[in-house]
Amino acid sequence: MPPADAPTDPGPGPAPQAGPGNEDTLDLRLTAELLVLLGEEALAHGYGPEPSGLLDRPAEWKPVTTPLGVFQLVPVRLERDLAVISRWMNDPAVAAFWELAGAETVTAAHLMPQLEGDGRSIPCLGVLSGVPMSYWEIYRADLDPLARHCRVRPHDTGIHLLIGDVEQRGHGIGTTLLRAVSDLVLDNRPRCTRVVAEPDLRNTPSVSAFLSAGFRYSAEVELPEKRAALMVRDRAHRAQL
Repeated sequence: MPPADAPTDPGPGPAPQAGPGNEDTLDLRLTAELLVLLGEEALAHGYGPEPSGLLDRPAEWKPVTTPLGVFQLVPVRLERDLAVISRWMNDPAVAAFWELAGAETVTAAHLMPQLEGDGRSIPCLGVLSGVPMSYWEIYRADLDPLARHCRVRPHDTGIHLLIGDVEQRGHGIGTTLLRAVSDLVLDNRPRCTRVVAEPDLRNTPSVSAFLSAGFRYSAEVELPEKRAALMVRDRAHRAQL
């Protein structure tokens, strides 16, 4: 489970409080049986050995037009992208939540398990009008350690985000991109009914950006490395929010 999201945009204020038991979801644990049912299922339906099959191949998702320009998720290639991602991770505002400041080897150690894994988490660059400007992790929340700490549904898809350069933060950019990427997930993952995120509760700008992008505050979640706000965007309500 990667670290918290970096600040994005200011928004409508702190997240509202939610009481326990208000979520109509299944409490799924990362058991061996669950991995068989939800993980290997993808391979059994024709995805072959390609790891990104667990997430319906983000590398093949087409660019989308946003109010900011054409945006595309491009899966990370270590030899091409390590330097820029490491530079972003060393920005103090990013490092405060991702905790990956340091040499490029620190960032590489974070990326490699995803790049060499079974495809349940795909690190991507966000490319806006041809310029790499953000870092994303698209992951199977039902196959993530997150499922040990909160209620999830099969094929729930999680996202982490950081905006790379300080001049591109604010002004609604994070909100616009969160909406675009959650739409990409819902458009390309027909079995996914919810896009989820778990920003640090202290990161009010990030929580606010999710709220403005059509996510709802679902619950407070105590994770090993942070207290998080579980944010949810429902397929059933995407047209209204």
